[in-house]
Parts: sequence; C-alpha cells; structure tokens
Amino acid sequence: MDQLLGEDLIIDDRINGIFRVNRRAFTDPAVLEMERREVFDRSWLYAGHVSEIAAPGDFVTRRVGGRPVILVRDRSGTPRALLNSCPHRGNIVCREHAGSAQNFVCFYHAWNFDLDGSLAGVPGDESYSPAFDRGAMGLRPVPRLENYKGMLFVCFDAEAEDLISYLGNAREYLDYMLDFGGEDVEIVRGSQAYSMKANWKLLIENSIDGYHAMATHHRYFVQYLTDIGADTSAWLGPRRQWGIGLALGGGHSVIENPLRPTPIMTQAKDELDRIRARLVDRFGPERAHRIAGFNRNLFIFPNLILISNWHTIRTWYPLAPDYIEIDAWAALPRNDSPELRQKRFDNFISFLGPAGFGTPDDVSGLEGCQRGFATQRELPWSDISRGMAREQPTSQDELQTRAFWRHWNALMHGERGPTDCSDRPPQQRAAAE
Repeated sequence: MDQLLGEDLIIDDRINGIFRVNRRAFTDPAVLEMERREVFDRSWLYAGHVSEIAAPGDFVTRRVGGRPVILVRDRSGTPRALLNSCPHRGNIVCREHAGSAQNFVCFYHAWNFDLDGSLAGVPGDESYSPAFDRGAMGLRPVPRLENYKGMLFVCFDAEAEDLISYLGNAREYLDYMLDFGGEDVEIVRGSQAYSMKANWKLLIENSIDGYHAMATHHRYFVQYLTDIGADTSAWLGPRRQWGIGLALGGGHSVIENPLRPTPIMTQAKDELDRIRARLVDRFGPERAHRIAGFNRNLFIFPNLILISNWHTIRTWYPLAPDYIEIDAWAALPRNDSPELRQKRFDNFISFLGPAGFGTPDDVSGLEGCQRGFATQRELPWSDISRGMAREQPTSQDELQTRAFWRHWNALMHGERGPTDCSDRPPQQRAAAE
C-alpha cells in the first residue's frame, strides 16, 4: 500500500495513546480499488438468511461484494449462491428481487438454468458443435458458501479460512444476538434499502460508536422517548451506566451496555417475561442473562452490523469512495405473538430506516463528514484515540473502531492471519506472548 499510495494512512502510537487515520482513506479511488481486492474479495460477507428461501424454488437476489447474486433453495432443499450473470453473454438472469421459481430463464436469449445452476436448455441446441461443453455453461456458484445458524455467508476467495475460524471470538456475541428470543429467528418480510453520499468506512465507525448517540440522536432519546412516556433516566439521568467496547480479533468488535428500558419492555412485559423464562430453561440463568441482559452493537468485519436494541441486520457496499448502498432487515423470533411482532416492528421503524428518527441523523452526520474531507490538504487526519488511556475502554470510547482500522490496515498491506487489534503497546504484547 505504501508504494501505491505514497504514505501510510494510519498512525497507531500505542505507547503514547494516539490513533489517527489519514482522510485519503475516505476519498482516494486507489484506496477503494485496493479495498475491493484485499478486503472484500478475501473476507466472508453476509449474503442472506435461510428463512428468506424457506422452500425449494424460493429465491432472493441482491448485490454481495459488488457482484449480483442469486440465493436459492434447490430441489433437494440445499441453499445455493449463484452468480447472477448468464455464461452466454453476461446478462442478469434473474431480474426479480424475490419469489419462487421452477427454473431461471435469461430473457436475452432464453438460456434455461435449473435451481442448482446447471444448464437445462439452450434454444437452437443443434447449432453448437460437439466441443460445446454444456456441463461447464451453467450459472457459476460463488467460490465459498457457509451457513452459520441460518445466516448465509459467501467468500470470493476459494482459499480463505473456514467461516468458523473467521468469526473467531465474535461467534460468542453472534450467538447472543441469534438466541435472544429463545427460538429460531427469521428475517421478516420487507427490507430497508437506501444510499448515502459517504465512504463505507464512515458507516462502520458510526455503527459501533456509542459516543455520538446522545448528541446526534437527541430528538429520539430526549424528546421522542419522553413524549411516549418511556423512562429515560437510564439513558440520561445520573444513574446511567456505560458498558464496554471490545476488540474481538480479526477486525470484529462489539459495544455492550447494560439493558436499558425501552417502550416495548413496558408494552409487552408479560410476553417478554415468558421469553426470558424460556431462555433460562434452554440455556440456564447465567447464559440467559448474558443473552437478554444487554444491548449490543456487534460488528463482523468488513461490513456487517447486528444491533440488538432494534433486532437489525445491516450490510453495505461502496460503489464509489463517497457513495454506498445499504440494506437492512429485521431479524425476529419465529414464534412471537402477532401483538409482540407488531410492537417489535414499531420499535424497529421508529429509529432505523429512512423514515426513522436515527437513520436520517446518521446519514446527515456521515455525509457532513464526507463533505468536510474536502479540507484534507489542510486537515489530513481524523483522530480515533478516545479511550487509549483506559485499561478497559467503555462503549463511549473508540477501541472497537481502532480494531476495525488495525485489521483493515493489515489487509491493505498484504498481511494475512491474526491481527492484534488491542491497544497494548508492543512490549506488553511481547510479554503476554
């Protein structure tokens, strides 16, 4: 990266507690091109959930890692991820966002593909010579597809480590997120799709940043919650307690706060108490408390966030240094009552999405940062040093953001394998080893 870009983009002074990022990382097209190759093409990326393709023939289409992909359950019930590009002339084969199909037919020349991607029929088949290999002309599967508790991840590097190894210490927190209802979760119908005129890494910083919440989202936490009669003392009063920020290795991280009252906790108390009892029966009291007693934002490198307070799965991808497209879904317990499901919906859309209180605030803030980067010649560095002086940074500090940047920096320099994402100085790391 140094040779390509002319300078290092990270200052990581763990001895003196200073961490800075050069703003060229957010604006330079050469950085984005390298990110696509070294980060996105080598990482495990969230593609979808098995509940979205519940029966054979069910499919969804979306962009993953910059590629158009079909997620489909084949005739045997096996989930598959196929590149949505016809091997004949390259056209998009499946043009619908979701549905159920017996096969996929390219509208351009009517090549026909089975649900497993194999070529089923070609108009004018007799026109091809014996050398035409029909077996090699099916829809190409992604190089790697793995299922973790219903979450489907793909990787475009056939030689990458397995998904379990990739998730590492983040698995514990991912399990907390998926087990919260005491039952299997599902992606409910509908999604939020929007765009932002900002660099993709700004949304990572924002998604795991507890520091901005009260300043940026004042309308929600101070006005809206108060107006609907919610007890906001745990958020705003002198009794408020901040949780912790953790670097989980591999660029993954989490911020974790003690559970704070939300409107839904009062509105659906009896059913939520029954769900908590099921958690205790299934996992025991200690693990049930770990699952249900905290609010968490969990980041899975490089572009997946799970937000427990609104039961949200969000992913995004850059189309330009200053433009990203974002998709978000609600992941809810399969067996909620209709009343609780509706309350969860109301909670979800009150804060997140283009019409919520929170998302427009974040979009405005991040687009403002991107516009401010026009001053990068005079102000070349962003500071991400908060909490480096602490033995255990809080959820209001920035360890979790530094964890992302440290792993990003390692990948951009061609390094593979584990990355020390902690704040420990080199001599402390050596002594620990």
